[in-house]
Amino acid sequence: MTVARVLVVGLDPAEIQGWDPEPIQAAIARGQARFDDHGIEADWCLLALDKNPEGALVEALTREPYGCVVIGGGIRKHEPLLEFFEKAVNLVRQYAPDAAIAFNSSPEDCADAALRWLR
Repeated sequence: MTVARVLVVGLDPAEIQGWDPEPIQAAIARGQARFDDHGIEADWCLLALDKNPEGALVEALTREPYGCVVIGGGIRKHEPLLEFFEKAVNLVRQYAPDAAIAFNSSPEDCADAALRWLR
């Protein structure tokens, strides 16, 4: 069975002031390994909120055809980012209309979120 390519959208931990990015970067690496374990090609779009995140997301969405876009909890759960979360969902609908939209609970379970919609 061929499984579609996945785009994971999240905040770039190296761009968040006051955070040690290493634990999140390690979790992202573990999440990527889970995609590899399932034979799923996954691209990561890590956004910096002060560097045109909408433009970076559109660029990522139009780079490849995606079967699923996973939007991370850093964007989804942080109340001050509600407006950006809405923009992200609508950009996915506009630029990847055939892609399912999934939500993870951590960088490590992105593959599980995508698999709910890919199979």
